[in-house]
Amino acid sequence: MLQRSKKSPQGSIKTLEEVEKMRVAGRLTAMVLKMIGPHVKAGITTGELDRICHDYIVNDLQGIPAPLNYQPSPEYPPFPKSVCISLNHVICHGIPGDRVIRDGDMLNIDVTVIKDGYHGDSSKMFTVGEVPLRSRRVMEVAHEAMVRGIQQVRPGATLGDVGHAIQVYAEAQHCSIVREFCGHGIGRVFHDEPQVLHYGNPGEGIELIAGMTFTIEPMVNAGKRHIKALPDGWTIVTKDHSASAQWEHTILVTDDGYEILTQLPGDPI
Repeated sequence: MLQRSKKSPQGSIKTLEEVEKMRVAGRLTAMVLKMIGPHVKAGITTGELDRICHDYIVNDLQGIPAPLNYQPSPEYPPFPKSVCISLNHVICHGIPGDRVIRDGDMLNIDVTVIKDGYHGDSSKMFTVGEVPLRSRRVMEVAHEAMVRGIQQVRPGATLGDVGHAIQVYAEAQHCSIVREFCGHGIGRVFHDEPQVLHYGNPGEGIELIAGMTFTIEPMVNAGKRHIKALPDGWTIVTKDHSASAQWEHTILVTDDGYEILTQLPGDPI
């Protein structure tokens, strides 16, 4: 899905002014995910959740929902909604619609806000009622895998270090990493270089330098890693119908480590 950039493999290195704009976009994105939480309950449709997010982004935050009408390449139809909502065995890019949320569902809501030309991108998992143990477990594994990947970020580390930390942890928990989709550079461009794989070997790949901004967003399956694309051109599901979970943050490489741009003060990762 990712757009190919003609920039350097590290993507655009942000100036101090650009970092401030990224912080604003990231904060607004986090605010959307915090706002929508109380609305995620049995009986509401995914389409209604999308409408609430859209209205909040546009009317309250004066931002732009980046997914709406997004078309990364000609073979993709324009994405018709303002957020992605992926339930249960849907890995990513679920299109909101008439699906009614039920007790026992887990879902990922993926939000990208554009503010003053810069993007913030984040997603998190939500549960409704009594979620099956296998679903809850893969959700927890995916979150810890993301955290371990983020903790590798610092100048001089490599993207291979990030991917390796994620892969080793998830596979040790008898889960699998989706390999067809990955994190990405972000800034003025929604999907920029570098591609951030969620698997790999230590010391390999692009070296991280201060000023880089990218997402870390591992997609973790409770079963096998293999995927299936649905006819709508966007929705990706697990081929074996096992549960899948994903968490995502936008990360800045700082002079001595990292900053999570899509985390509100006082909130957990």
